[in-house]
Amino acid sequence: MNWANTSDERHLLNLRERKKRRTRDALLRAALELFATRGYEETTVDDIAAAADVSQRTFFRYFAGKEETAFFVPRLAETHVVEAVRARPPGEAPLEALRRAVLESWDTINEAIEELVPIELHMRVYRVIESTPALLAAHLRRAAELEEQLAQIIAEREGLDADVDPRPRIIVALFGGVIRVTERLWSAGDDLSLDAMRQLTTTYLDQVGPALAENWRTKPSP
Repeated sequence: MNWANTSDERHLLNLRERKKRRTRDALLRAALELFATRGYEETTVDDIAAAADVSQRTFFRYFAGKEETAFFVPRLAETHVVEAVRARPPGEAPLEALRRAVLESWDTINEAIEELVPIELHMRVYRVIESTPALLAAHLRRAAELEEQLAQIIAEREGLDADVDPRPRIIVALFGGVIRVTERLWSAGDDLSLDAMRQLTTTYLDQVGPALAENWRTKPSP
């Protein structure tokens, strides 16, 4: 066996993979910059390709369309959350497992994002998603799919059949509702920093348990 040739082939393969990743990342960053500054609807695939100095044909080698670029980073974050839920200790209550999976994976998610684009750019595009009807509809559709995936994971953790026992879907729907409220309030606020979103997320998730247990009535009925 010619070890030198094998090593050279492996080196060339690694070079090709790195070049492909650089091209993909350049396209992704160009797309997000344009969405954040110009707007999603006002940006075309040709605009993105030109900003990355590649052809439209090259763009479509990496992405099915501009919507995929808008959601590439959020999907990466979702994958981290799903894996974090899978890794939670089996003895944790479902809602606590979901809460800890989000809050304790926050730093690793941000590190993964930073390898692709600046966090600040990601947060700006998050606001674009919230304010663009077509993107918001796609985001909510994906959120429903993610909730179903998490419900199945929770059901498996608890030894339940989600199609028979409604509790896994109910608890995940509750959790998803908290996240949606957090996203909406954050995107409507003045502070679009990562710290602001993290603090708001922590505050709302920490209030879920007490909110379910407390009597909300502040004074007796007449």
